[in-house]
Amino acid sequence: MPVVLAYLLCAIVWGTTWHVIRICTGPGGYPSLEAAALRFAIAAVVLAPVVVAARLGPWPRGRRAWAWIVVAGVLDAVSYGLVYLGEERVSGGLAAVLFATQPLMLAALLTATRAEAVRRTDLLGAVIALAGVALIFAERWQVSSRQAAGLAMILAAVAASTSYSFILKREAQDVHPLVSTLVFLAVTAAALTLAVLARGPAPLPWPPPRDATWALIYLALMGSIVTFAAWLWLLQRLTLMASSTLVLVLPVVALFVDAIWERELRVGPRTYLGSAVVFAGLAVALFATTRRGKPRV
Repeated sequence: MPVVLAYLLCAIVWGTTWHVIRICTGPGGYPSLEAAALRFAIAAVVLAPVVVAARLGPWPRGRRAWAWIVVAGVLDAVSYGLVYLGEERVSGGLAAVLFATQPLMLAALLTATRAEAVRRTDLLGAVIALAGVALIFAERWQVSSRQAAGLAMILAAVAASTSYSFILKREAQDVHPLVSTLVFLAVTAAALTLAVLARGPAPLPWPPPRDATWALIYLALMGSIVTFAAWLWLLQRLTLMASSTLVLVLPVVALFVDAIWERELRVGPRTYLGSAVVFAGLAVALFATTRRGKPRV
C-alpha cells in the first residue's frame, strides 16, 4: 500500500506541474530559467533545516557516491531547464506526451548496460501505454518550426531525465530518500543558477505576481520536495522500468487538468479511450511484476 500511495502521489502532483509551470512562466510571470532556478533553490532551502534538525541519514558514502549524485543533479538541471524553455513553444500536454517515451529510452539503456533485466511485458506495457498517449493527442499534434524546436528540447530533457534516473537507482540505494533529495535539489538549483548567470539574469517581476508566485511555491514544495522524496523512495523498492511507468500516467493527468482549468481542451470519447489504453499498458507492466511477489529492485 505505501508503494501504491507514493506512486499515485507522484503521478497526480507531477501531472499537474505541466499546467502550473505555464502559470508560473506565463504573461506577467517569471522568466523561464529564473523560475526553474528559484523553484529548486526554494525547495533546497526549505528541506535543508528539516534534514539537519532530524539528523537524517545515511548520507552518500565516499567520493564516488557524492560525485554521481552531483552528476544526477546537473542532469536534472539540464532536463528542467529544457522543459521550462520547451514549454515556451509547446503545450504542457504535448510535453507530457513526449516524456512518455522515457520507458522506451530506459529499456534501451538498461539493455545496453545490462544493469537490469528488461522483460517483454515491460516493453509491451510501455508500447501499449505510449499508443494510448498518442491516441489522446492524435488530433493535437500540430508542429510549426517554433514547436519543432520545443519538441527537440523536450526530447533532450527526456534523455537527461532517463540518465539521472539510471544514476540515482544505482548510486542512491543506501542513502536516506530525504537526504538524497536535498543533495539532488541543491545541485540542481546551483547548476540552474550558474546557467542564469552565464546567460545574464532577466529582471524578475516586482511586486511578485500573485498567481505566478503561488505556482512557484507549489512547484518548489509539492513538485520538488514531496514528489522527488517519494520518487527516490520508490526507486529503492521498484525496478527502474516499473517506476518509469509514471511518465505514462502524467499525460492523462495533464490533459484533464488542462480541460478543467484552461477550458481549451474538451475531454471526448477519444480521450477516454486513450486513457483506458494507457492504464491497460500500466496493468500489463505492473501486474507482471506483482505476480512474481516482491517487486524486483
